[in-house]
Amino acid sequence: MPVKAYDLTGRTAFITGAASGIGRASAVLLAEAGATVHCADRDAQGLDETAGLVERQGGTAHLHTLDVSDRTQVADAVAAAAATSPGGTLDVMAAVAGIMHSSPVLETRDEDLDRVLAVNFKGIVYACQEGARTMIAAGTRGSIVTMASGAVDTGGPGLLCYGAAKAAVVQLTKTLATEMGPHGIRVNAVAPGWIRTPMTSRHDADAQAHTEALMVRMAPLGRVGEPEDVAQAVLHLASDAAAFTTGQILRPNGGVAMPW
Repeated sequence: MPVKAYDLTGRTAFITGAASGIGRASAVLLAEAGATVHCADRDAQGLDETAGLVERQGGTAHLHTLDVSDRTQVADAVAAAAATSPGGTLDVMAAVAGIMHSSPVLETRDEDLDRVLAVNFKGIVYACQEGARTMIAAGTRGSIVTMASGAVDTGGPGLLCYGAAKAAVVQLTKTLATEMGPHGIRVNAVAPGWIRTPMTSRHDADAQAHTEALMVRMAPLGRVGEPEDVAQAVLHLASDAAAFTTGQILRPNGGVAMPW
């Protein structure tokens, strides 16, 4: 595949969760590929830092401080982003924002489940809906990329809320792909394995080192992932290199899971 297939020059991308981790790495890489990036997150300081990284590479970043679990805030930000683009639309929607919660099933409270589903599932639904509506209205043959997780491929103690939300994202991705195909809009998901991000670094240093050592032993490639590893998958799905790919789950996980 020629390198030009990954060229996003002249295109507009909207990335949620762009203040850190995978979202930040995706925003920086899409900008490096030539896209004008709209970075959304509730962390205003983190967004400023992401914008600095984009701009130091000669890219253009617009910032939207919002809560992805609020449909109105998402709709307003997407409309504002589309209004500033040359074609009045978006070419890429990357719905990355997510939070982590861990508790045994028997100890999971309603508020835990509601909070995680609101961000990790409904927040992605809202981004997908607004991105798709904008692309359809402008006749854009765009790309929507959702963020699932390796948690969809295996059970894990304490991961009811997170895993259930990410499994729902997979179903959303497949369903939306069938509905958007006639419009020329592709919809795919990325399901990362263990990635070294602020989300996975929430434990103390000893626990973090123990978990990473376990992940390294499990991975055929013998390492944990970095946000840039996942950003490369996002770029691929966003670009013309994936022009015949929709309804698929791309798994940058070092080989930890190899489902059919």
